[in-house]
Formats: sequence, structure tokens, C-alpha cells
Amino acid sequence: MAEIGCYDLKTVRNRIHDWLEEDIGSGDVTSLVALPSEHQSEAIIHTKQAGILAGIEVVESVFREVDPTLHFTKLIADGERMTRGDLICKIAGNTRSILSGERLALNLLQRLSGIATQTRTFVDQLSSLTRAPRIVDTRKTTPGLRVLEKYAVRVGGGHNHRFGLYDAVLLKDNHIKAAGGVARAIRAAKSQIPHTMRIEVEIETFTQMDEAIEAQADIIMLDNMKPERMAEAVRIIRSKAPQIVIEASGGVNMANIREVAETGIDIISIGALTHSVQALDISLDLQAPKEVRE
Repeated sequence: MAEIGCYDLKTVRNRIHDWLEEDIGSGDVTSLVALPSEHQSEAIIHTKQAGILAGIEVVESVFREVDPTLHFTKLIADGERMTRGDLICKIAGNTRSILSGERLALNLLQRLSGIATQTRTFVDQLSSLTRAPRIVDTRKTTPGLRVLEKYAVRVGGGHNHRFGLYDAVLLKDNHIKAAGGVARAIRAAKSQIPHTMRIEVEIETFTQMDEAIEAQADIIMLDNMKPERMAEAVRIIRSKAPQIVIEASGGVNMANIREVAETGIDIISIGALTHSVQALDISLDLQAPKEVRE
């Protein structure tokens, strides 16, 4: 994993340093008082739940940051399916170091694997379609974790929407309201952005849709539309401006994603991929020292 999104692993490691400082502070008091400095152990990280693994190299970076002398062995790669009980990796070396890195490593691995698993579940719902739309994330991510959470979406088979406010024009309801309408907002954007940047506009009504088509938006997002109304909007846009990319957003879930996809849209954006995902159940266990094993 030389890169995660638009950040290289060095940048991620800098963040790991800060997260470890937040957790360890002046020292892991419990390990310092309970264990001698020379104590050595081997630990395993294993999953108690089936899912898609994401973040294994981030976990390795956590332990390397805590203690470069730790020996890390990866047993499963990102993107692989796991079943309950599968071993993910082994860590061997100083026991204090292993325990100091445990919580951050598990927090990241559990959350990223949860996102990848959730994403793969959505993607699999559309796998039998001849022309399946892209499943993409949103900016509804955890502050400080966006680059990793968007990486996990890709691991799960999804795609990324814009990374931030800086890399795409997306005119939402409040922009449209403040600018005085869809057409005015699009014209204002077109007058200032470079020719290489596209303009997406969020619409809620057919009147707004007609304005977006007339003003030559590049992408139209159909916000919180019922599937039957969405299908009609797709038909109109395709007939008038087939070059426009059509996105569905809002209220998409496991129960209705197939119906939404069958309207013919190109992209489905789902905030639930990241904002309310359930972490995968993953644990770290120390193995009993040889002298006390039965």
C-alpha cells in the first residue's frame, strides 16, 4: 500500500504517531507496572466475525511506530474475505510494545474492515446486473480518518466521490438557494472553474432538473427521489442530454438499492458506507509463554 487515496503511507504514519500520543501519552502505566521491560510475547489478531479485511498495512504501521523491533507477519491481505476464527496476523516481540499498540491497531482495523464489509454487501446486491451503477461514498466520514475510510470503501469494491470541498464542484440545496437558483449557480461556477473540472448539481424537482440540463451541468444528482420518479427523471435526462452523468443519493439502503439501480442511473452515493457502519469484531490475544503452556 504505497498510497491510500491522495496521501502516501508516510502521511498516514504521521497521523498514527499523533493517535498513539493521544492514547499512550507519557506511557502505558498498566504495562509498565505489571510487566518487566524485557518480557517477550507472541500475539495473534483474529476475527470473530465474517467480513472483508481492510487496513492490515495500517495496523503494521501502528506496531512499527510503537516499536520498530516488533516482528509482524501478515496472514491475510486487504480485500480478502474472512470467516469467523481466521487469523489475520501475528506480532512477536516486547510485550509492553504489543499491548501499547493494541487498541489503536484494533480500532482502525475493526472500523476499516466494517466499512469494506458494508461496501462489499452493497456491491454484491448489484453483481448480477448487466449494467450495474457505481457504488460511491460521501464526505460523511470520521474527522481525521477520511483518507483511510475512503480507502476501505475501495477495498470493499466501491468507489470514491470527491475527497473534500477542494477537488470538485457540487452545488447542493443551500448553494442553489444562496445563488438564486440552479441556472445561476451553474453559470457562476462555469465562469470561474478550470475547463478540466466538472460541475455536479443536486436537484429535488423536475423543474430544477430542466434548469440543470439547460445550463449544461456535467452531473445531476437526484436527491431523495422515489424509484419510479427517478426512472422518469433518467428517461428525460437521457433523451435531452445523454452525456450527463446521473447520480442517485439519499435514502438508499439494502432493501431498495436494486430497485434504484434498475432505474438506469450511473452512480449511487451512500453515506451509510462510512457514517454509521458497524465495526467488525476483531481481537488481539497474547499466546501463553512456552513455559506455562500445557
